[in-house]
Amino acid sequence: MEEDEEEGRALLGGTPAAAGAMPALCDPRRLPHRLLVLLLMCLLGFGSYFCYDIPAALQTQVKRDMQVNTTKFMLLYAWYSWPNVVLCFLGGFLIDRVFGIRWGTIIFSCFVCVGQVIFALGGLFNAFWLMEFGRFVFGIGGESLAVAQNTYAVSWFKGKELNLVFGLQLSMARIGSTVNMNLMGWLYSKVEALLGSAGHTTLGVTLMIGCVTCVLSLICAMVLAYLDHRAERILHKEQGKTGEVIKLSDIKDFSLPLWLIFIICVCYYAAVFPFIGLGKVFFTEKFGFSSQAASAVNSIVYVISAPLSPVFGLMVDKTGRNVIWVLCAVAATLLAHVMLAFTMWNPWIAMCLLGISYSLLACALWPMVAFVIPEHQLGTAYGFMQSIQNLGLAIVSIIAGMILDSRGYLFLEVFFIACVSLSLLSVVLLYLVNRARGGNLNYSARQREEMKLSHTE
Repeated sequence: MEEDEEEGRALLGGTPAAAGAMPALCDPRRLPHRLLVLLLMCLLGFGSYFCYDIPAALQTQVKRDMQVNTTKFMLLYAWYSWPNVVLCFLGGFLIDRVFGIRWGTIIFSCFVCVGQVIFALGGLFNAFWLMEFGRFVFGIGGESLAVAQNTYAVSWFKGKELNLVFGLQLSMARIGSTVNMNLMGWLYSKVEALLGSAGHTTLGVTLMIGCVTCVLSLICAMVLAYLDHRAERILHKEQGKTGEVIKLSDIKDFSLPLWLIFIICVCYYAAVFPFIGLGKVFFTEKFGFSSQAASAVNSIVYVISAPLSPVFGLMVDKTGRNVIWVLCAVAATLLAHVMLAFTMWNPWIAMCLLGISYSLLACALWPMVAFVIPEHQLGTAYGFMQSIQNLGLAIVSIIAGMILDSRGYLFLEVFFIACVSLSLLSVVLLYLVNRARGGNLNYSARQREEMKLSHTE
């Protein structure tokens, strides 16, 4: 024990006096150091989220330079989702039992970085199959890196501050997506001017520059691993673990309300992410927006989500009534898609509405899983939810590309309206089933607190 204390003092500056005089930024027990760790955690996922929507930001350029139709273009999103149909179950296991949080984070960051490099090389060598392979490798690291990010958060922050940390991480992710949407088109034009012409080489160079954000995230993963290892030795804390216990046999015990939550999730996100992936050209063709203006309106969902996610998270915590909030979010999203499909109203109105509803749904829907499933089955439930979400996104991405190639944007919007309508129907069924069974999904915060107190007594 004395040896451990001596080692901790050595790490902190050699003597107890030195430890007390040491800058707070270097002391893992002090707030400034934990804020530094929080900054690194947030930047950890910045590169992944920045590069995820690069195809959306460069939709016109990718299709023109690589000479592919929309169906093939949307495969860039499908290939990202395919590995995560399986990895959502394995990510937590790999972090807990195989790599550990530090090496796991570094390895997944390397997959993101290498995947983006391969994606860029596909552009440089005019090989679309190589771009597809790059997105597959990128996908292997992307979702698992998010799991590692959350694991670090739970390891360093506890209790009420954890909700704020999750909100800040989500906000930084949305900032990454927003910066990408508004930067990459401009960057492509600068590279084009430098090289003297458009083409696959210009595309490849632009994509390679985007790799810088992934390298930044990899550096953050390495620094975070060092700081976590150092804190473990000083504070004698255990290395963070996901705590997930995945048992596929639990799926047969899932209740009807949980299956309805899964359907809401799949149908809702299927009408949001693929739409954003194809949105830039939609705003250019239907509303006559310039490339820069189309990028701006297409990214407003993420711009709104960045500040509103923590706010809505706090609001749902304080009020409860999750089903009602989900109902409002899905209904507002349906209205937004109807406006985009059948009116010529300024699309900023519909997209701002979509951004608000998207932020609200995330804060109200995902916590409901914990209300309908025993704690020991949470890992399986969340893993399965993410798995079928990725399966749905992969399939819908391909279908959306086929519809756009053969029928155009109006039919594509009708398809998205159908997806959101199915999600809305599922929310209504969830409300009725929950009410009939006397469930707690739509309890107010006070009712949940009273129920918790009655259980403890």
